[in-house]
Order: sequence, then C-alpha cells, then structure tokens
Amino acid sequence: MPPLKATPRRAELKRGFAKHLRENPTDAERRLWAQLRRKQVGQVRFRRQQPVGPFVVDFFCPAAKLIVELDGDQHGTDEAIAYDARRARWLEERGYKVLRFANREVSKDHVIDAIWREVESRLPLPKRPDGRLTLPQGEG
Repeated sequence: MPPLKATPRRAELKRGFAKHLRENPTDAERRLWAQLRRKQVGQVRFRRQQPVGPFVVDFFCPAAKLIVELDGDQHGTDEAIAYDARRARWLEERGYKVLRFANREVSKDHVIDAIWREVESRLPLPKRPDGRLTLPQGEG
C-alpha cells in the first residue's frame, strides 16, 4: 500500500480559505477596503480576510484589536444570528472589539466614522504640530 498523504493542517486550510475570500470580495467589501487600505483610517494598518483564532474575519486592525464584519442577507437567519453572537463573544473574550455592519450601510459615512472613533478610543494617537497623527513606536 502506498503511504498515506498527510492532510493539510487546520491553519493551512484557514489561510487558503482567507486567500479565496480576498480574491473574491463582495461589492461592499471592495468599497470598504478602498477606504481602509493604506492606513487611511487613524493611520493604522487594516488587513482583510484575516484568520483570527478559529475564524476568518472580514477586516482586522491588529494595533487596535479591532474587527469589522460586513453582513449580507445570509446573516439574517436565526441560525446565522446565533453563530455571529457566539463568534463575537469568543473574540471579545480575547480582547477584540467587533463592529458589525450590513453590506447596504457601507456607502454611508457613519460606517467609516464608527470605525475611526473605535480606532481612536482603543489606540489614542498623538497629533504632530501639523495636525497629522503620529504612530506608536513599531507601527510604521
């Protein structure tokens, strides 16, 4: 008998799933990423479709331990609502803050404003004399 091939580890599967999600974003994810990428909010880095613990989260700011989730219509079922609540509880028990928005909200200013306020509250950033924010050591 030929030797059995090792099965991919769970982490490798999760990274592959995250890569698949990054390569196939929803319209709402694409719009929000255009506003979060390149340190446009609070001068902090966001990652998209990032593995965090046993989950892959939509957007993640490691410096602020902030997670932003976008929900499509499939999140409206009782089962999905319960799953999302368990998932958020698990993440929050580990110090992460989870912000959740419906896909249809992404084009509204309050989404970026809420993300900005949360970044600022979790990671107060000092301002330079020219009014621009400075980064904590190691965040550049």
